[in-house]
Amino acid sequence: MKKISPAHRKFFNAGFVILCAGLLIFLYLAPEETTSPLPSDDIHQEFHQIESKKEADKLCVECHSQEGELPLPEDHPDPYRCLFCHKR
Repeated sequence: MKKISPAHRKFFNAGFVILCAGLLIFLYLAPEETTSPLPSDDIHQEFHQIESKKEADKLCVECHSQEGELPLPEDHPDPYRCLFCHKR
């Protein structure tokens, strides 16, 4: 196996440091989370008890479908993974 020269090693180390610094800057400048969490009211309490997010997601459409009590706005993404954005 070929040995890496000290000059190449310094180059790779510098590249790694620059990559890590860029990643940290990117994460620091990322916007705040703006999605509202899952409400903790009586209506949504059952969703907090269900362990599987996918199982809980299936119940969201009862109230948040177009025919439900509180339909989603037109610009809302598809309601297939509600608890992916709306954290418990």
